[in-house]
Amino acid sequence: MSSQVAAASPSLRANYRLGLVLMIASTIAWSTAGLFTRLIPHDAWTMLAWRGLFGGLGIIAVMLMMGGSRALRDFGRLGWAGWAFGLLGAGAMICFITSLRYTTVAHSAVIYATLPFLAGALGWIVLGERPSLGAAAASVAALVGVGLMVGFGVEGGIFGDVLSLAMTIGMAVLIVIARFNKGIPTMAAAAVSALASAAAATPFAHGVGVTSHDLWLLVGFGLVNSAVGLALFTLGSRLLPPIETALLGALDAPLAPVWVWLAFGETPGLVTFVGGGIVFIAVAAHVLNQARQASSMAT
Repeated sequence: MSSQVAAASPSLRANYRLGLVLMIASTIAWSTAGLFTRLIPHDAWTMLAWRGLFGGLGIIAVMLMMGGSRALRDFGRLGWAGWAFGLLGAGAMICFITSLRYTTVAHSAVIYATLPFLAGALGWIVLGERPSLGAAAASVAALVGVGLMVGFGVEGGIFGDVLSLAMTIGMAVLIVIARFNKGIPTMAAAAVSALASAAAATPFAHGVGVTSHDLWLLVGFGLVNSAVGLALFTLGSRLLPPIETALLGALDAPLAPVWVWLAFGETPGLVTFVGGGIVFIAVAAHVLNQARQASSMAT
C-alpha cells in the first residue's frame, strides 16, 4: 500500500487489507495449476475445456448463492470492459495451461513474477498511479530473481516460456482494466472468462475416455484453480493499485513448484530455488512493511 493510502481514511485501509487477503488467497488457488496438470493425464485442450466448464459453473453457483437469480442480471451489465476482461482472461488462461505442457512449472511460475513490472508500468501510463518506492524496489528484486532463473537455469522450453510471457502480459492488462473500470460486475466477468476458455478449447478436446477419477480431478481443477482463483482475483484487483496486485500475484512463483515437488518429487534446480526465494522474500517483505505502516497510522 502506498503512503497515500496508509494516511487515508479507515475505510480505505480496510479495503486495502481486504484486497491483500483476497489476492493472497487467489494466488494460492492459482498456484495449484501445475499440480493439477501433472495429476490429470490428458492434453491441454481437454483440461482447459473441463476446467473452464466447471470453473464457470462454480462461479455462477456462487453468484446465485450470494444474490439469487437477480445476480444473473450482471451478465447484461458487463459492457465493453467486462467482456474485454472476460475474453482476455480466457486467452491468458489458455496460454498459461498450455505452457505447463511445454516448460517446467517453476519456469512458468517465475516468468509470471515479471507481472509487477508490466502492471506497474501500465498502471502508471494508463491510470497515472505512480508506484511507491517500496513497491518499485520489491519489483526490481523480483526481476532479479526471475533473471537468475531464466538466465542461468537449464530448465524450461522456449515455446512454453513464450506462452507464459503472453499470459503474463494479458494478466497485466486485466489488472489495469479492473482498476480503471471498478463498475465491472466482477463475478460475471470471471464466469465469462472461465466459460470462454472452455468454449475455445472444446473443439480441440478429447472428452471421450475421461475416467471417473480423472473427472473428479477436473472438477477440482475447475472449482479450486479456476472458480476460486478467478473470483478472488477479480474482487481483490479492484481494491489494490496495479503494482500491488501484481506483487502479490508474484507469490505464485515460489508456491507453484512446491506443490509439484511435494506430490511428484519434481525438484527445481538450485538456481530456480534461489530465484524463487528472492521473489518470495521481496513480496513478503513489502507486504509486511505495508501492514506495519497501516497499523502505525491507525494508532
